[in-house]
Amino acid sequence: MLRLRNYFLAGFIVSAPLAITAYLAWSFVGWVDSWMKPLIPGRYNPDNYLPFAIPGLGLLFALLLITLVGFLAANIIGRSIVNVGESIVGRMPLVRSIYHGLKQILETVLSHKKDTFRKVALIEYPRKGLWSIAYVSTDKYNEATAKLNRNGKEHVAVFLPSTPNPTTGYLLYVPREDMLELDMSLEEGAKLIISAGIVAPEYEEKTEELARLAAAALSARSQETDRVVTPEEIEK
Repeated sequence: MLRLRNYFLAGFIVSAPLAITAYLAWSFVGWVDSWMKPLIPGRYNPDNYLPFAIPGLGLLFALLLITLVGFLAANIIGRSIVNVGESIVGRMPLVRSIYHGLKQILETVLSHKKDTFRKVALIEYPRKGLWSIAYVSTDKYNEATAKLNRNGKEHVAVFLPSTPNPTTGYLLYVPREDMLELDMSLEEGAKLIISAGIVAPEYEEKTEELARLAAAALSARSQETDRVVTPEEIEK
């Protein structure tokens, strides 16, 4: 029974992520098809000629349509049309705030510039002694940091995601000296947050104290044997 239990757990660990990923992908394809297939002209829609529906046809049509929009927006005529449309949206009180906010977020997320998340860090939140994982958003100088830096401390903007849904959270301005930057990547930090600390990246502790002790030990050994220790040995 113990062996069967281990086999079941091993199979569950292998099959569960695949099943959930396939379900989410299939649901996304079905959701896009439900929106885009009605826009396909009847004569070009194979579903009208075949006894079964072709999954993913709406997604393919959406990709082609988005690519076409990008192509048109890249030339002078398309850019002029986009500017006219944005000027019309800019006159709408509520819609313009939503549109410009979403546009700026998408441009920031999809670009590979320095304005995106830079590092993973630890900050004391919600009180002293409790530490939370946060993403360093940017150290760009703005009005908020200008007024906060008047007390002599440099502040940076960090995004504090919630667990297990990292798409929501808080924007905080934290003094740089009160923040502990980590060596883990953004993907490893996301896994740590989503799994509530269960999936933690491997880490080999390399502190200055250990390096100092190792260098001192090698130096003492060299004095005993009258042999000069090379910098490579000290570093190792």
